[in-house]
Amino acid sequence: MASGDSYTLALINFYCREKLYNHVCKVTSEAMKKYGNDNILHFWHAFGVIMQNRVSEGMRELQELEEDKNVVLCTILCLVYAHKKSKLVDRETVQQLDARLKSERQNCSEKALYFAAMYLWHMNRHDKAREYIDRMLKISNGASEGLILRGWIDITSDKEQFIKKAQKYFEEALNRSESATEVDALLGKARCFELKHNYSNAVELINRTIAAYPKYTPALIEKARMQLALQEWDQAVDTARRCLVQDGDNIEATNILVLHSLCRIGDYAQAVDNLGELILRIDKNEPKNSALYYNCAVTFSRLCGRQIQVIHQTYTLTERAMVLAKDNAEYTIEVGNQLLLMGKIKEAMTYFSKALKLDGTSVPALIGIIKCQIAENQFDEAKQQLELLQEVQQSIGKVAEVPYLGAVMANRVSKDVERVTPMLNSAVDIHFSSLGKLPLGMEYYKKLNPDFIIQIAKMYLAIGPSEPDTFTQRVPITLRRCGSTLDPISKGLPGLRDGHYLLAKVKYYSGAFDAAQATLQICLDNDQTFSEGHLLMAQINAYQGKFNLANQALDMALSYNFEIRDSPSYHLIKARILKKNDEHEEALKILKTAMNINGVRKSDSGKKSKGPAISLSDRVSIFLELVEIHIVLKQQPEAAKVMQDALHEFAGTPEESRLNIANAELALGRGDIDQALSILRSVTPSHPFYVKARERMADIYLNHRKDKRLYASCYRELAEQEANPQTYLLLGDAYMSIQEPEKAIDAFEAALRKNPHDASLVSKIGQALFKTHQYIKAVNYYETAIKSNNQTSLRMELAELYLKLKQYEKAVSTITAIVKQEKTSHDINSLMEEAKSVMLLAQIYEKVNMPKQSLEALYKCLDAQEKILKRVGVEQPDAREKQRDIAAKICCDIANHLVNEKSGEEAISFYKKALSYSENHMESRLSLAKLYLHRNEIDFCQKECTTMLQKDEDNVEAAMMKADILFIKGDFETATFQFQKILDRVPNQFSALVRLIDLLRRDGKLEDCLPYLEQAESACLNSSINPGYNYCRGLYEWHTNNPSVAMKHFNLARKDTDWGEKAVFAMVEICLNPDNETLGGETLEAVGEADGNKQNLALKTANKLLKELKPKSAATKKQLDLLENYALVSTKQKQSVEKALSSFISMLTEDQNNVTVLLGTATAYMFLKQVPKARNQLKKISKLEWNSANAEDFERSWLLLADVYIQSGKYDNATELLKLCLKHNKSCSKACEYMGHIMEKEQAFKDASEYYEFAWRYTNQSNPSIGFKLAFNYLKAKRFVDAINICHKVLSDNPDYPKIRKEILDKARNNLRT
Repeated sequence: MASGDSYTLALINFYCREKLYNHVCKVTSEAMKKYGNDNILHFWHAFGVIMQNRVSEGMRELQELEEDKNVVLCTILCLVYAHKKSKLVDRETVQQLDARLKSERQNCSEKALYFAAMYLWHMNRHDKAREYIDRMLKISNGASEGLILRGWIDITSDKEQFIKKAQKYFEEALNRSESATEVDALLGKARCFELKHNYSNAVELINRTIAAYPKYTPALIEKARMQLALQEWDQAVDTARRCLVQDGDNIEATNILVLHSLCRIGDYAQAVDNLGELILRIDKNEPKNSALYYNCAVTFSRLCGRQIQVIHQTYTLTERAMVLAKDNAEYTIEVGNQLLLMGKIKEAMTYFSKALKLDGTSVPALIGIIKCQIAENQFDEAKQQLELLQEVQQSIGKVAEVPYLGAVMANRVSKDVERVTPMLNSAVDIHFSSLGKLPLGMEYYKKLNPDFIIQIAKMYLAIGPSEPDTFTQRVPITLRRCGSTLDPISKGLPGLRDGHYLLAKVKYYSGAFDAAQATLQICLDNDQTFSEGHLLMAQINAYQGKFNLANQALDMALSYNFEIRDSPSYHLIKARILKKNDEHEEALKILKTAMNINGVRKSDSGKKSKGPAISLSDRVSIFLELVEIHIVLKQQPEAAKVMQDALHEFAGTPEESRLNIANAELALGRGDIDQALSILRSVTPSHPFYVKARERMADIYLNHRKDKRLYASCYRELAEQEANPQTYLLLGDAYMSIQEPEKAIDAFEAALRKNPHDASLVSKIGQALFKTHQYIKAVNYYETAIKSNNQTSLRMELAELYLKLKQYEKAVSTITAIVKQEKTSHDINSLMEEAKSVMLLAQIYEKVNMPKQSLEALYKCLDAQEKILKRVGVEQPDAREKQRDIAAKICCDIANHLVNEKSGEEAISFYKKALSYSENHMESRLSLAKLYLHRNEIDFCQKECTTMLQKDEDNVEAAMMKADILFIKGDFETATFQFQKILDRVPNQFSALVRLIDLLRRDGKLEDCLPYLEQAESACLNSSINPGYNYCRGLYEWHTNNPSVAMKHFNLARKDTDWGEKAVFAMVEICLNPDNETLGGETLEAVGEADGNKQNLALKTANKLLKELKPKSAATKKQLDLLENYALVSTKQKQSVEKALSSFISMLTEDQNNVTVLLGTATAYMFLKQVPKARNQLKKISKLEWNSANAEDFERSWLLLADVYIQSGKYDNATELLKLCLKHNKSCSKACEYMGHIMEKEQAFKDASEYYEFAWRYTNQSNPSIGFKLAFNYLKAKRFVDAINICHKVLSDNPDYPKIRKEILDKARNNLRT
């Protein structure tokens, strides 16, 4: 039985919903081959036949089914409809059928009620269908098929109260095992998500349907539609093609391909081919479906930018519809519209007149007639018809074309520009109100009617400015409205050339030159022969001063259309190019030629021009350019004459005030400020350039008269004169620019009262409150504003404010609410807001030390950003580079997290991904280079550094890293030269100076850095308190064994945000080891009681400094923990050392190869006299690859291990390690001292003295212990004079130093005497 075949019934339901009634007949015919003479199938077949206007045939089929209890109700209902649809209605039979219906309804089965409800639903009788299905559900105790049908009836009823309930019916059915995969239940729930604009969830449900029923073609169609709603064009096309593989004649799949070729890629040749296929497929599968022919024709003809080949195809579709329904006025009107699009005015008028005879009240027919009359310049007749239409409109409701036609008439006949803008605004508001929240698709594009929007946009541009306002940088209202009107086209029709061309004009006139060029490039990429596009590109380049590019674009325009030479724009651009090239005489000739073009002067207005009509603003631009050329040529009288001619020519026009402003600029150029102000004052509020004149006056008062009071008064008068949001906004911005935020807040609040839904005003007030340190008030203001104006941007700003105030919990809850809220829009701006909010959430998690959550948020952010990048190139080309930079930043942040997690390979892949988005993202390249260096992948690191320096030779960090590489490779000379180059250019580049000090120390030439320290001191305004300089000086003093002076300098840098942490860490290290001993070593060190007291005092200082430090990052926190443990070790008290050891061992579980931790562990073992364990830790370090980041700890560990080897008499092993120390640090005095000790033990006193000489030199001759040893070895080597000199030096600094006088000085003197 077909009643149990939910798959077949789902197909029937789908095709009935789509009104594809021949498909219904085909499905039922195929099913009857399987089920035989099934009456349910017979009924739906008959229904399909009747809906194709084959009424008699359908009635004969229905009459055979009247006795079947399952279909009796739907059969009677359908027969009643069929009789009423007949040309001759048999009223007696209809009455009999009504009577029988009442009788049968009383004792009918649940199946009869179900199919009756299903029939009534497809006839759009939702209330009656609901009545039948509710009764069926009551009888059947809530049968699944009844619940599903009830859900569909509700969801298609267009009544909000029923739509909300629909989802629960589908979910109840899907929760039952017998209907868990019902096609209509799954698709019904998907439709619920669609109506909530949750298209992603809808796709998931449709995918479940496809998985359960792979051959169910309608599911693929629904999926393609949802992908279109998500603006995933490529995926939608793939799904449509997959659909055509299953069903080669699928009409909806073909529609999607046509939409793609027209809207997405603008390939009109492909669109013509696709339309040809569509016509054939409709002819074959739905030959009687006039509505289908009509809807396709209307939709596609308005999407093609009036491309004649496409319109020929849509005209064919319209003709097919009219042949099937000759008396249908709607179809007849559409034939007229198609002819109008082809420019066949007279033929179009014939059809509009015919339609008016078919339907005397048809408003679209009357609109068509008026359009024809305007096109034929029959303005009197058009005016009469328009007045009639305006009267009719009051009774039938608003129609967008009526105010638009009124605007056309006002502009072309009465030249009343002030009336045009309100009428255009009204037309736009009415037009877009019909769109609602429709998803992208056939219905959306039909109602959008891009052709109509293009005509409105052209009208806006015709009455707007013809050049950008680079002075005030304010976008006129007409341009803003024009831009917002074109916005749906730029997003939904990236392939429509004219839409992008007009939007490029809007952006150009608004002063957004880069955005204009990016948008215009889309037009030229789609159509290289578009001469108007090349001309506009030339205009934009010329305005920006890129005259070579302007000339190239001009030549391209001419090559495709030689008539461009007759355009005033051509002459203007050519003149500007010549003027730039100092060819002023040629420019003058060009402009004089332009002045002779028909229509430029008022006296030419009666003559007919070959080219397009010249706008008023273009005429004025030619005059003004001519004035400028005369001034350049020092032809002041001629310039004044042209200006006076212009003022006379355009007196009383909207452009008069523009000329006055230009005249004022001339006066200002002569230095006549009073005259300039006088001219500007003459521009009254009735002039269109009044606001610009007032802004220019304000600028003169501020920048020429230096009078802030009069500057503000200009804007205050403007706000009083024109009390609207824009003028109050200008006043607020003016107050902010002169540092009066309190008054600015008052002005912004006044603007907000005028426009309470403007989130940007709330934002300005919030920012002004923050700048005045009214933080609590700012928070309260945002919170109050969000309650009445729940915009994502305001929530984002509130979260950022919480972040600045370090109220992290509130910041997280605010931003989480944004991230979790259900998405109601899938346009690209919503995606950008989503990505921005998730990125902010990641930043907050990072601040509160929640790295895992931060990384998860960044992955989610990257997913959203990748969706943006797929669409931004087409929808917002000017934002492409910015969005790629954002993607690069996200990838870089992810990689930084992965570095912290020790996932090096993954981090590298993300750094590379960041660079694939933006090769100039220096943060990623620098971090990648650092990671390579850390991993000892030197060649890769060097490659990245070289690339950075090629792009930016002043990149200090790249230069420093390259120098580090050279240092690692042993090329000290070149490495040093790199830093010297930086410091010669910028002496106070302290980061470079720090690295140079370290490099010269390691090269054994520390004294060479003194000239650079002196240069830095001279370059600083106050070097004595400069933290960068003091840190560098402290470093130098520390390395020259002058710890007390080093501490003073570090202390002066201790409170700085940039250098403070480094300075404190350096001070702590000095306190822990002031004499630079080998902690844990026993060979050279022997601390006395006095030294012990001194060390205890130093330890107290170190602990105090550590407690003061507030770590700003995880890395700083780790370093702080390490130093705290080293402080415990430095006490040499068993309990403290054991506590530190336990902490070090815990740290090693996280990172077994951490050199600092391994050294700390070894040092602790040494103090605990567990030498073998210490030696094992130190051997681990000796096997690790050296890197500059841990250079100091490597050196200390090698020294300590050498000490252990010396203690056990393994001098060869120790020597090998000490030479390694000296290889990486030639100034390592301790390594020299140990080498001297070994040589001394081996009785090689001459060699020992050489090493002690180096140790003495590198400790700045200030370590008496080394002085003693040097003098002793001089004595043994019989260098008595040298021994005496060293003794004198030691005793001069340390008069009480023990033994040296008796054991060395006296003996050396005695040896000299003998």
